[in-house]
Amino acid sequence: MNKNDSVEELNFLPRWLARQFGRAVAEHPVVVLTGARQVGKSTLLRHEEPTKRWKYITLDNLNALRQGERDPASLWAGADHVILDEVQRLPGILSAVKQAVDEHPRRMRFVLSGSANLLLMRHVSESLAGRAVYLTLLPMTTGETRRRHPPAVVAAILEGKLPREETLTTHAQDPISAIARGFMPGLLSLPTAESRTRWWEGYAATYLERDLRQLSQVESLSDFRTVMEVLALRCGQLINQTHVARDSHVSQATVHRYLNLLETTCLIDRLPAFARNRTTRLIKAPKLHWIDPALAAHLGGLHDESSIAASREAGALFENLIFHHLKALAGTFTPRLRLYYWRTMKGNEVDLVLEWGRKIVAIEVKLTESPNYADCEGLEAFLRDHPEASGAILVHTGRQVTRMGRKIIALPWTMLTG
Repeated sequence: MNKNDSVEELNFLPRWLARQFGRAVAEHPVVVLTGARQVGKSTLLRHEEPTKRWKYITLDNLNALRQGERDPASLWAGADHVILDEVQRLPGILSAVKQAVDEHPRRMRFVLSGSANLLLMRHVSESLAGRAVYLTLLPMTTGETRRRHPPAVVAAILEGKLPREETLTTHAQDPISAIARGFMPGLLSLPTAESRTRWWEGYAATYLERDLRQLSQVESLSDFRTVMEVLALRCGQLINQTHVARDSHVSQATVHRYLNLLETTCLIDRLPAFARNRTTRLIKAPKLHWIDPALAAHLGGLHDESSIAASREAGALFENLIFHHLKALAGTFTPRLRLYYWRTMKGNEVDLVLEWGRKIVAIEVKLTESPNYADCEGLEAFLRDHPEASGAILVHTGRQVTRMGRKIIALPWTMLTG
C-alpha cells in the first residue's frame, strides 16, 4: 500500500450498509450495489472487507467497455472474485456473469455496481434471479460522518419500547444547516455555500449531459432540467403528473418518462401509500422524495441556509432529510424495513410509516423546537385506525424526549440520524 492509499484508508468513513453488504458477499454469488453517482459506491467497494482485495474493473474505462462488448469473460480471466463497476453501461454483460456463476457456483463471486437501478432499466432482460442480492447505497448520514453506529431507537419502538423522557445534553443541531450542507461525500470537505453550489451545478450538468444520455434518448435536456426543477418544488408532496406537465410545459407522457428516468438513476424515490386497513378510504398516489434534500434545494433555487429557512419548502425539505436517514437505516434491517406514508380521503395523514414484518410505527415530522399535542392529530388518527401499531413518533428539532400519548413519543431529529 502506498502513501496515498494509506491516507485514503485513514479518511475512509465506514457506512451503515457495510455489515449487510459483507454478509451478502459471503453468502451469495452475486451482489448488486446500486446508488446515484457520487454516493460512495466505489469507495466502499475498495475499502471494505472482503472486496477491497478483489479485482476491480470499471466500465467507465473505454478499453474495458470495448473488451466487455467483445469478450466479457476475458475481463475477469484468472480471477474468481470480481467487482464490475458502472455495470449499467453494459447491461449485456449480465448474461456472461450468470454463465460464469452457473459454471463455477462455488468459486466465482461478483459484485456489480452502478448508478442506475438495473431492475428498473427497460432493456435489461437478465435479472440474475436466484443468484443476486440487491442493495442500495445512499448519500452519507450524519451518523456516518461522525463514525457512529446506526441508532437503536427505531428498533426499540418497533418492539413497543418507547424511550424514557429526558432532555438531551448535547446542543440542539440545526437541520437547516444540515440540509444546506448536503449529504453527498464530495460535499463534506467544501467549506462555503458557494463551493457547494458549484459542486451541485457540476453534478447536475454531468448527470444531464453524460449519465442521462447513456440510458435514454432525451429530446430536450432543457425540458428535462425544467421538470427536475418543478419536481424539486414538490418535495414531500403527492406526485400529480398533470400538474407537473402544466407547470413545466411538457406533455404528461414526457413527465411520466422523465420520472421513470429519475427513479432509475436513483435520484428520486416514489414513496408508496400504506394500505393495510382495507376498510378506510385512502389516497394512494405516491409521494416524492429526493436522494438528498440539498439537491432538491439546489434545483429549487435555494442555495444557502437563509434562503432555505425563509422558504415555504423548509418543512418538506426537513421531512426529506428524515426520510433519507430512515431509508439508510432501513438497509440495516433484516428483513428490510419498508417505508410508506398514510393519508385518508378525510384528510388524516402521517408523513411516514415504518413496517417491519407485521410491526408498524407511524412518524410525523415537524420543523419546530417545541412540539405540542395538536401536532399529534395525524398520529392519533393512525393509531385509532391501526391499534396494532407498536408506537408513533413525532420528530422535532428541539432537545426534549417527551411522551405525547400512551403510544406517542416526541423525539429530537438527531436521535434518528445518528
